[in-house]
Amino acid sequence: MQSQSPTQSNWLRSYYFVRATFSIAWIAAAILFSAQPGPATFLLVIYPLWDALANLVDARTNGGLKVNPSQSLNVVVSMITTLAVIVAVSNGTYAVLAVFGVWAILSGLLQLYTGVRRWRAYGAQWVMILSGAQSALAGGFMISRSLGTAAPTILDVVPYVGFGAFYFLLSAIWLVVAAYRRKYA
Repeated sequence: MQSQSPTQSNWLRSYYFVRATFSIAWIAAAILFSAQPGPATFLLVIYPLWDALANLVDARTNGGLKVNPSQSLNVVVSMITTLAVIVAVSNGTYAVLAVFGVWAILSGLLQLYTGVRRWRAYGAQWVMILSGAQSALAGGFMISRSLGTAAPTILDVVPYVGFGAFYFLLSAIWLVVAAYRRKYA
């Protein structure tokens, strides 16, 4: 494992905590507004937009977009997904869930790659690697669900976001424990 500055380590822990907090708030709002088309649509649009912004800020904080190609690509994929969700909304909930499924696969694979790359510098990335793999699998499930007969809702996206929140929170806690162990070892 390469050496890391305390600032970088603190950033990553904070970043993971913020990502978990946003996801938890998004889930609460999705449950609260699931029966209201306007707010539900807004939530479906802002989730990939938030992901793009979060990846952009994280990549810039950790050396820039050129140094972090998987996150740079994830920014592009999430921005395209945001636009695709806006278009898909007019085609119905099946289309929206299919867009989320494709995005979950692509962003999951990119997150998996980012986790593998970061393992060398930060360690404790097994949770992010697992999260990336689970995201890709969840994407396949969402696509299959979008082809079903039961009309999807925003609540079909909630488990995906929930697992993401869990993995970000677990990663943050893992890094806090690792820092504590290094400090008092």
